[in-house]
Amino acid sequence: MPHGARGEMAGDDHHELTRVGDLPEVCLAHAIALTSPRDACRCAAVSPAFRAAADSDHVWRRFLPPEHRGAAVLPPQGQPAKQSAPSSKDAYLRLCDAGAAVLVGGEGNGAMRMWLDKASGARCYMLSARALSLPWDDGEFSWRWTPHPLSRFRDVAELVECTSLDIYGRLPAAELTPATSYAAYLVYGVAEGHRGLSYPDQETTVALGGDRVAAAPTPRHAVCLHPDEAEASKFRAVSRGTGPEEPRRPRLREDGWSEMEMGRLRTPGGDDRQEEEVVVSFEVLGWYPKVGLIIEGVEFRPVN
Repeated sequence: MPHGARGEMAGDDHHELTRVGDLPEVCLAHAIALTSPRDACRCAAVSPAFRAAADSDHVWRRFLPPEHRGAAVLPPQGQPAKQSAPSSKDAYLRLCDAGAAVLVGGEGNGAMRMWLDKASGARCYMLSARALSLPWDDGEFSWRWTPHPLSRFRDVAELVECTSLDIYGRLPAAELTPATSYAAYLVYGVAEGHRGLSYPDQETTVALGGDRVAAAPTPRHAVCLHPDEAEASKFRAVSRGTGPEEPRRPRLREDGWSEMEMGRLRTPGGDDRQEEEVVVSFEVLGWYPKVGLIIEGVEFRPVN
């Protein structure tokens, strides 16, 4: 074959190559929908063709929970509604707003809120104080329910006074995204005149299954809700075998609450999660008065 002919055929083959960006939008959208919201946003920066596919309803409908895929999305309070119907991407971004999280279970006992992690699309949940098991061993006046200007729920639990502080929460593992690493956080504040919250022997646990919390292998973490060396020095610490771990300290959030990481776990995949519960607990030893703890709830967020 003459050299020129071979080169001409090679040139023809080059012109017939199909690049990824030349694929139909529906094919690109199908491939991008198999990734994550973070990856979809990255794809949108590749080219105009990728942007059109990455922003399509086909992609973002897949990232929405099934029960929200057909729901209309209301605009934020004070903003006018769009003339056109909201896109699936709009719906997704609205569900990522933790401040406007969807209320689940009504405002009564067992209320909780759900929103989505913006990067991964994993479900986040917050159990309200009403959904937690609070100690009532000192009588019905140990806690009082009161509205709070910073709370996303109708009311919060404020500790009037108790000696034994033992708080539990349960969430079906099926509510969380399967095969995902989560951290649980106690979300709280302190009232004026608080005391007994700097005692050094405070512990948290997070586990799958109610019986596993009491089992020896369950990790226990030393924490301190309100570090105050002056107050803590008045008490005599009682070791519960937490080992050399330094007590975890709280983090002040942008919304004005404090949060304490209680522990981490990985949710099961498949049908196994249908029968599991995530159980969290916060305990304080010592038979001394504790006053002024304000509980908003417990949050479950994926570990990115």
